[in-house]
Amino acid sequence: MKKYIILAGVPRAGKSTASQIAAKTLGYQHISMDSIIAGIEKVFPETDIDTEASVDPQRNLEHISSKITPFIRAMMDSGEYDECDYGVIFDVYQLLPEDYVTYIDDEKCDIAYFLSSDSTPEERLRILQLYDTPDDYTYFHSQEEKQRECADIVSISNYLKQQCILYGLSYYETSYNREKVLGEFISKLSK
Repeated sequence: MKKYIILAGVPRAGKSTASQIAAKTLGYQHISMDSIIAGIEKVFPETDIDTEASVDPQRNLEHISSKITPFIRAMMDSGEYDECDYGVIFDVYQLLPEDYVTYIDDEKCDIAYFLSSDSTPEERLRILQLYDTPDDYTYFHSQEEKQRECADIVSISNYLKQQCILYGLSYYETSYNREKVLGEFISKLSK
């Protein structure tokens, strides 16, 4: 088992759920990059990281990934976890396969992407509404906002899937049978 595991992919595809279960199962530390990115966004505006920027979502993803992936690499290279007998699981949306291949040492880190590329935006909306709870950021969004977000999720999922195929990285389609797919992933990771 490698010291570092990154679970990446689109919002609401199950990566946070999978990373929390995997961390408990393996005894790894779980790091949610969403909270770190939110902190960077608020405290260091000079990074131009703006998760709510009114630009094309794919362009924003590319921009944030170009800043966050070297940051994750620096965390791994810091030596902070070298003497620990446990590993670290990073849970992150804004990390492109291209940037992973460029910046992260795959000798000490594995990655898996969780996507919703097999659904249409309308199907993704139905799935979102099935799993939406008051704890989810989308719960209080308007129907119009949810429709737009679901269209973005499907579009970005397809983009990430193409990059995963290009770079030979693992990805999991969670549009349908999400619990089964997550269970299979955890089982495979545990072996």
